[in-house]
Amino acid sequence: MTFRTRFAPSPTGPLHLGHAYSALLAYDMAQAAGGEFLLRIEDIDQSRARRQWEDQIYDDLAWLGLRWPLPVMRQSDRLDVYDAALDRLWALGLLYVCTCSRADIANATSAPQEGVPAFGPDGLIYPGSCRNSPRNGLRPKQAVLRLDMALAVQGMDTVGFVETGIHAGDVILPADDLVHTVGDIVLARRDMGTSYHLSVVVDDADQQITTVVRGKDLFEATQIHVVLQRLLGLATPRYYHHALVRDETGKRLAKRDDARAISLYRADGLLPNDIRNILINVKV
Repeated sequence: MTFRTRFAPSPTGPLHLGHAYSALLAYDMAQAAGGEFLLRIEDIDQSRARRQWEDQIYDDLAWLGLRWPLPVMRQSDRLDVYDAALDRLWALGLLYVCTCSRADIANATSAPQEGVPAFGPDGLIYPGSCRNSPRNGLRPKQAVLRLDMALAVQGMDTVGFVETGIHAGDVILPADDLVHTVGDIVLARRDMGTSYHLSVVVDDADQQITTVVRGKDLFEATQIHVVLQRLLGLATPRYYHHALVRDETGKRLAKRDDARAISLYRADGLLPNDIRNILINVKV
């Protein structure tokens, strides 16, 4: 099987050193394996995505020496694909409409049961207020849809994947644990028609990704992705979660850290090898 990985940035700001590390790591792994490196633009959040940032992504990555096949997959062109996946899950009775506001959820979870975590990999664990919403008929459009995790993991003894980065080895979790540690996650948002979790799973399958290279901040979310892969009959790739690039105080870099934007390093006269040298001490 051909090694195939991807870099999937969102065009909502400038690429910084953390993006460069992840992209270079994925690209180098693909080169070493004689495989393929793909670029995907994750622009489902159209309220924040900007074409100028997308163009800057292409320019910065090319400057770093990365090459990828065309055309580039853009999530905003694939809403019908995500719709089909949602229709399938709705037909299985696994989704329900949620009308709760963020304030409703915060108030309902303000006094969690002893021993039950308040937060999971998708934020506040939903208390299930709308779980009894009707699930028959046509799937509602322009609605927030949640996955009924208890029903989703029925028949699954464990949820597992192969990790080749941090904690390298087989990661195996009791499926029932997800009901309490993850909860009923959102799979469709009113303003997007999909969600990160759903779109990334469908996209990785359609691009035949064999190894997902990404930051360790998404390690806990992988269990969600494995559940969705099982429900949709998709293969589970290997995962390589790497360390995050941080500033001198230990704070994780974010797009608001314009001082570390790749474009500004370029403007200062640095070369691609200089960026690699800056990143050389980042560990798995």
